[in-house]
Amino acid sequence: MAHATPGYPDIFSARTHQAVNRTLPVLLGLVYGFWAAANRRDGGPITGWNVLFGFVTALAFVVAFIGVRALAPRLKRELHAVTWASFAGVAFGFLYSQTGASVLRSTGNALMVAGFVFAVLFYRYYTHEDAAGHRVS
Repeated sequence: MAHATPGYPDIFSARTHQAVNRTLPVLLGLVYGFWAAANRRDGGPITGWNVLFGFVTALAFVVAFIGVRALAPRLKRELHAVTWASFAGVAFGFLYSQTGASVLRSTGNALMVAGFVFAVLFYRYYTHEDAAGHRVS
C-alpha cells in the first residue's frame, strides 16, 4: 500500500512569507539595477544619468519579475519553464550587453543561459508536477 510522504514543515508564519514575497522583487531589482549601472559606467565616475539608468533598469526588472511570477504558475510545465528561461536569458543578455560586447555575443550568451535555465526548470517541473500542473511531491 502506498503512503503519502509528509511535506516539508512550514517553519515561517504566513506574515513572513508575505513580507518576503513583497520585498524579494524589490531587492533583486535594486541589485540588478546597480549591476547594470556598474557595467554601463565601465569603471568611470558615477553620474546622475548613471544613477537614473540604474533605477529605471531596477524598475523594469521588478515589473517584469512580478509579471513572470504571476503568469508562469498558471501555465503548463513546458511554458512555465520557457517563461522563466526567457526572463533569465533576457535579463542576462541585457546585463552582458552593457559591458560593450557585440550584439551577437550578447545574444549567444543569453541563449546559452536561457537554454540551461530551461533544461533545469523543465526537469524540475516535469518531475514535480503532473500533466495538469498539480504538484506531485
